[in-house]
Amino acid sequence: YRGTLDDGTQFDSSYDRGEPLEFTVGAGQMIPGFDKAVVDMEVGEKRTAHLEPADAYGEPREELVVSFPVDQVPNLDQLSEGDRIFLQGPMGQPIPAVVTSITEEAVTVDANHDLAGKPLNFDIELVEVGE
Repeated sequence: YRGTLDDGTQFDSSYDRGEPLEFTVGAGQMIPGFDKAVVDMEVGEKRTAHLEPADAYGEPREELVVSFPVDQVPNLDQLSEGDRIFLQGPMGQPIPAVVTSITEEAVTVDANHDLAGKPLNFDIELVEVGE
């Protein structure tokens, strides 16, 4: 498959990795619209799917944009706007985020998926169906 934005910018491609993507349809491994696009495909079939944000990564959520007082931010002197960092989730899991703002008082980060709010296009080729 190849994934692009509406302006043609490619954001992902199994072709570039040199191997097909393996997943189980309906197991929650893929975004909902991708699952829907492949569910009735036959081996060898090619299909183009256009997904609205609701069937992809959803709309950006305000609650995932968070500000922290600078005195609570470790290694503040090493941070810059645009840096990708990991926050610690409630179960200790890493949560990727982007630093969107650094002021004298606070550091603001956005933990929304990079593709949240964006329509996505996929050129899909089904090469094999497993058991």
